[in-house]
Amino acid sequence: METFPVQRYPVVSAGRPPLSAVPYTLGRMALNTSAEAPLPVGEVSRLIGGWIDRLGAIWVEGQITQLSRRPGAGVVFLTLRDPSHDISVSVTCFRQVFDRIADVVTEGARVVVLAKPEWYAPRGQLSLRATDIRPVGIGELLVRLEQLKKSLAAEGLFALDRKKPLPFLPQLIGLVCGRASAAERDVLENARRRWPAVRFEVRNTAVQGVNAVAQVVQAVEELDALDEVDVIVVARGGGSVEDLLPFSDEQLIRAVAACRTPVVSAIGHEPDSPLLDLVADLRASTPTDAAKKVVPDVGEELERVQQLRDRALRTVRGLLDREERGLAHALGRPAMERPQRLVDEREAEVDALLGRSRRVLGHLLDRADSELAHTLARVVSLSPAATLERGYAVLQRPDGHVVRSPDEAGAPGEPLRARVSEGEFTVRVDPVE
Repeated sequence: METFPVQRYPVVSAGRPPLSAVPYTLGRMALNTSAEAPLPVGEVSRLIGGWIDRLGAIWVEGQITQLSRRPGAGVVFLTLRDPSHDISVSVTCFRQVFDRIADVVTEGARVVVLAKPEWYAPRGQLSLRATDIRPVGIGELLVRLEQLKKSLAAEGLFALDRKKPLPFLPQLIGLVCGRASAAERDVLENARRRWPAVRFEVRNTAVQGVNAVAQVVQAVEELDALDEVDVIVVARGGGSVEDLLPFSDEQLIRAVAACRTPVVSAIGHEPDSPLLDLVADLRASTPTDAAKKVVPDVGEELERVQQLRDRALRTVRGLLDREERGLAHALGRPAMERPQRLVDEREAEVDALLGRSRRVLGHLLDRADSELAHTLARVVSLSPAATLERGYAVLQRPDGHVVRSPDEAGAPGEPLRARVSEGEFTVRVDPVE
């Protein structure tokens, strides 16, 4: 156990052990006791009470959950609770202390208490003895809410990029609201009037008071855990600032921020603005407005579908009309009225080209024939046969060599072959006299 410095506590008498020894004894308790030598319960309670008596008075803020004012009793009993952490502590005060604020403080009110811790040894019970109780004013509440708002905004819980879009047509809607409340009726009736097939998973919770935060947080987490739930609506009617405090609680804000399912806040009326509106994915001004924003109107959707069908029909008809006009214009062209005319025109062109090509080819052939005859005549006139026909002869030696000069004729008496136009004969070489 924890030990405390003994030098800070003065020594007192009156038959009790020195108070400086109390922390020492508590610190040594684990060493001085055993299963064979335990401390009596009364001694343990007395030691704890001696330590608690040294604690000074402190200011405590909380919400009154139970209030007991017995007629004729000089002491008022109440329970002070922290709604964010579900922790309570008992508080007692003299009647005259509570009477000063009895007209403005009831169960569920938030108060600030100046109290000193007390230990009731016979029962081993810790409580606070209040000497002053002050109700928390609206202005102070608003200041604290503004501070909490800035702190959460700095963490990015209100950022727009965290907002999740709502589904167009949710199949199952989670609804968190008070039991048999006007908010529940407004959401259910308006949603089913807009889309009769919509289904709801309803969680009825306290929407104000000491249990509101814990119940709403539990309901939101349960609905978020259901895969078939497409969107969660947290709805409540209007109320005072104190009535709407649960919907600005930090625990609820963080629970909504952690949801994977889109959350719609429908708290109060248009002027009301709890912190839940800032962290939710969509803010509705009223529960009725939430039903309108979450569920589409079947009549409007049918009308929109009909409008789209009419628009599509007009578009298709326009396309058909345009194509029909284009087809009629194409059929009205001469080529389409007398398609054979193009063939006839092309046939005439082919005949003309064919006749022209034949004429050109004939001219070319005639000219080539004339040139060939002329060339042939020149070749014939220049050929050796034509020369022989004019009376000339060609002398060849036996080896076939043509004699072109007297020196090439050979020796006298040597035979030579004479070739004329009609044939050939043999001659001899005679010496020249």
